[in-house]
Amino acid sequence: MPGGAPAADGVRQAAAAVAHASDRGARIVSIVIALAWHSAIALPAVLAARSELAAPDVVLAAWVVVAVTGLVAGVRLLRGSPLPAWPLVALLLVVDGTVFAAAGESQLFTAANWVWGTLAWFFVLALWGRRVVGLLALLVAHSLIALVAVIGHGATASADLARFAMYVYGTSSLPVAVFVGGAAIAALARERAATAAASHAVAAERDAAEQARRDRRDRLALVSGTAETVLAELADGRADPTDPEVQRRAMLAAARLRRLIAESDDVPDPLLHELRAAADVAERTGLPIELVTVGTPPALPVSIRRRLADPFAALLADARGWARLTVVAGPDEVVVSLVTPDRDGPDATGPPAGPDGDGQVQWVYERDGEIRWAQTRWRR
Repeated sequence: MPGGAPAADGVRQAAAAVAHASDRGARIVSIVIALAWHSAIALPAVLAARSELAAPDVVLAAWVVVAVTGLVAGVRLLRGSPLPAWPLVALLLVVDGTVFAAAGESQLFTAANWVWGTLAWFFVLALWGRRVVGLLALLVAHSLIALVAVIGHGATASADLARFAMYVYGTSSLPVAVFVGGAAIAALARERAATAAASHAVAAERDAAEQARRDRRDRLALVSGTAETVLAELADGRADPTDPEVQRRAMLAAARLRRLIAESDDVPDPLLHELRAAADVAERTGLPIELVTVGTPPALPVSIRRRLADPFAALLADARGWARLTVVAGPDEVVVSLVTPDRDGPDATGPPAGPDGDGQVQWVYERDGEIRWAQTRWRR
């Protein structure tokens, strides 16, 4: 099916757009939590316990480094720019060990040792969009650094080790939940959006097929009256095939049928294609036709193209000697005109058939005894 690839691309684009919007929401939540916790909880605790820290200046400097890192990572995540994940991870692990050492034994399990509660959120930012295995490995490394610090400060009592285990679990579980939840929600949103978009695409294709069926039925109805009448008269012997009027009516029906069939062809210039189809029927009778085109017609609906081209089928069926068909097109206007020698007899055509509610197609027809000139004009 020609429309299959565009439809599949549309489904993928819709799913990607929904997944991106969902993922962006999760990113914003993670950035806000990390920076808010770092600023509203960690910094006041460090400042309040500054005199009790083993190396307060080092702890504050590390806080500034992580704050700047978080701001840069947050901006890049919101812009969708890739992050240098592993250099950031290495920096955060260095800060992790430095703060544990600089906090001192007395502040080992307090909020002033801010890497306990804050650093895991910055791990989430650094590894956003990657597999959860990387985050788990990073949290394990963070736990080992903390364990080394606990043992190094001599906090090896059962209560201290239990506190260590509680801190590790309490400060790691929520970041992991947000990290996994954000990825899961984005994947679920992508899947549901793809399903919905695929359903809409199927419905659109079904509607398009039904519309094509109606269009074919309508096109057949436009020519069936003339064609059936001529064929019935020929079959019943009421029409003479050598009669010029019968020949003209038959050629008119054939020209209209040929042009209406051409309406459904997938070509770059449908209007020119339909006019060539009508002209081809007249050329088969020996009528020399010159087709002149200036410019490229814009995309026009079938109803407009039909009103522009249909009157010339009758004129070409009635033409004798020669004919010149001219198409002048621009982005906002298309003019189709036909000049043929005039001859005795009534006019062979009239204004374009069918409704023209907005008056976009104008019709002009003149004859002066020497030539017949007809023109249809469309303006946007």
